[in-house]
Order: sequence, then structure tokens, then C-alpha cells
Amino acid sequence: MSAGPQSEALFERARRVIPGGVNSPVRAFRAVGGTPLFVRRAAGAEIEDADGRRYLDFVGSWGPLVLGHAHPEVLAAVREAAGRGSTFGAPCAGEVELAEAMVAAYPGLEQVRCVSSGTEAVMSAVRLARGATGRDLVVKFSGCYHGHADHLLVAAGSGLVTFGQPSSEGVPAAFAALTRVLPLDDEAAVEELFAREGDRIAAVLIEPIPANNGLLVQRYALLAALRRLTREHGALLVFDEVISGFRVAPGGAAERFGITPDLATFGKIIGGGMPVGAFGGRAELMAHLAPLGGVYQAGTLSGNPVAMAAGLATLRVLERDRVWDRLEKLGVELERLLAPVLGDAPIPIHLVRVGSLFWFSLQPGEPPRAAEAIDPAAAARYRPLFHSLLEQGIALAPSAYEVGFLSAAHTVADLERLAAALPAALARAAEATA
Repeated sequence: MSAGPQSEALFERARRVIPGGVNSPVRAFRAVGGTPLFVRRAAGAEIEDADGRRYLDFVGSWGPLVLGHAHPEVLAAVREAAGRGSTFGAPCAGEVELAEAMVAAYPGLEQVRCVSSGTEAVMSAVRLARGATGRDLVVKFSGCYHGHADHLLVAAGSGLVTFGQPSSEGVPAAFAALTRVLPLDDEAAVEELFAREGDRIAAVLIEPIPANNGLLVQRYALLAALRRLTREHGALLVFDEVISGFRVAPGGAAERFGITPDLATFGKIIGGGMPVGAFGGRAELMAHLAPLGGVYQAGTLSGNPVAMAAGLATLRVLERDRVWDRLEKLGVELERLLAPVLGDAPIPIHLVRVGSLFWFSLQPGEPPRAAEAIDPAAAARYRPLFHSLLEQGIALAPSAYEVGFLSAAHTVADLERLAAALPAALARAAEATA
């Protein structure tokens, strides 16, 4: 599908003044080809591009919009907060109220500090873990993306895997040397690393539901092993719940798996569509942060009153309307509707789902649990499928490795529309990759 003339013109202008024409790499459509759509407005489950074309949206701004675009209660909260001032550089009631709501919902969370992005949240949590333990090594898992801090851009996912890069240029080797990378779905590798270097490990960082390199659903056994080994060796277990937090359950993946981490990081939903991040854990650990302790972290816009209002409004609607139950029912319905379509597909395809997160695994056999198990041919199958759906007015992420999101604004009719559009998309994918 070709972009409309307004999107084409905007992209041409953008490339002159913005690197690659985009402010986040995966938006550039490099992985699927073509010109990115420039969005001018959105409401509910739909977006409208600069040319007036409307699309059923399963990207949801990459996860924050669990209630859908422009939810009236969130917009009202934003307008009211902005009317009092866009930023203060001083404490406000909203940051206290949001922190209270998060602490009440998430297992083991006693204190929270707000920041301005998920990257900043994870970066700060790692610094805190190092300061609290007096150790330097951090363990992460191949394919898990934790933002673009230098020491975490090692075997990362998200836009990096989209472009086939295992890490980023500009990251000093000395930084990477303090990061240990393990494969997902491999308790033996974790055991071996802790046996060798357990007394040097400050933290193990993992997306408990890895969702930046496909949806790589992990077994309980791996997460339980991480919990046990970190306790035995005096390291901290950090759950990156930037995507899963307040989406898969009120208490995120920690609640879903019944495993409480030492620290957790958040973003997306807790900002209700505004830029936000947060990290937190037990009070004794958080006491290492300045001004109480020696681990420095600060931010001019941290606890921004408009972002706090949007996030708090979102959490209140989620709880009041039991949105998590509705999202689970939508997910079950998505599986039911797509089962016959995918069963007759002319290419290998499986639907992977956890709550309101979903992903199409475009390879034979069981869906992968580790990044190394993803078939590179999946990307070639995805490109024609993506463009066929876009031509039919359905927007998925412009990358085979990114997940889709259901929201409270989606209806069963929306899911039926996706199911009806898929056969033509699958046929085109089969023809293009024959």
C-alpha cells in the first residue's frame, strides 16, 4: 500500500530535519517497506492519517492506550491538570496519588519513584541495584529490550532486532563487559552463570513476559529459578514491566506468575498516553536513592502533573470497570475467531497471546520462547501480510517482531473484521514468499 500524498509530503519534510524522518526507528517502515503513515488524530480503536484514511488500530501507541485513544475521562483529567500548570519542578498531589495506587496494586511494591520514560526507569533501577549491592555485573536475556541505556543495548530486541543489529554502535566495550547475556528458556545457563559469578552479580533483569522480540512466553520454572538464585547469591531480581505492568493484571506479570521481584520498572499505561516511567520496590532498597542515600537520580519533569493525572485516571477506570476481565474475554474471543483462519493458512502461522498482548508467530512448530529460535524468514512473510491488512484498513506494528495490543475500545466486531481480513493477507504472504 502506498501512503497518501500528505504522508508522503510530511515524510519528505521530516527526512530533511529529523534523522531517518522519525523520532523512533521502528516507525520508519524500513522493516516492511513503504512510507510511514503520519497520524493526525485518533479516537477509540481507530487512527486517522494525514490524508483522512482511517484504520482499525492494534498498535495502541505501542502499549500505553489500554483504554483506547482519547478516552474521555483521561482527556478530562489532562485538561484539568494542564489548566493548573503544565509543570512545576516541585512536588504535587498527583504524584503521591499515582504512587499510592501503584503500591496498592503491585506485589511487594512499597515505594515508587517516577521518571519520564521506560528507558530512564530501567536505567535508574539498575543503578539502584548496583548501589544497594555494591556489585557491578548485570544479567539480561537475549532479545529482551530494556530501553536504550548503553549497558543494556547488548543482544537487545525491539527496533534493534527489527534491523538485525545485536547491539548498537556508540556503546563502549567497557560498558558491555559489565553485562552478561543469557538465552531465555534455559535454567541450566542461569545456574551455570551464578555458579561462576554469583558473588559479582548485582541484578538479573528480565521482561517476565518478553514482548519486544515477538511474544516469547516464558515458563514459570525459569522465573522461579531466577527468584531462587538471586536470593541465594544476594543479587536483586528486577522485573521490567514497562509493557506488562497494569496490562496483563492489576499487579502485572508479578501477580500473574505469583513471583515478587525486588525491583520493578513501569511505563506506558501509568502515563495514560503521556510520557512517563517509574521504578520501585521495597522501602529498604529505595532508601538508597538520594536524598536519603548515595544513589543519585533526578529529573526536571519527573512526577509531571499532567502525566500523573492521565495515569491516575487510567488506573481508576481500569479498576472501576474491571477492564482486565473484559480484555481477557476479548483475547479469548480473538483466539476463537482466528483459529479456523489460521488453521487453513497457506503459510505457517500461530497466534500467541497473554491477556491483551498478541503476536503472530510466522514459522512452523511451536511458537518460540527464545530469540534464537525465531525463524528469520518470518520477517519476509510478515511484510506482505502487513501491507495487505493496511490496505484493508487494519494497522498492525510495522515489524514482524513487535506485538499487538487489545484495548478496552476494541469490540468483538473489530476482532471479526481482523479475522475477515486475514485470509487475503495470508494468501498474499504465501504468494510473495513462494
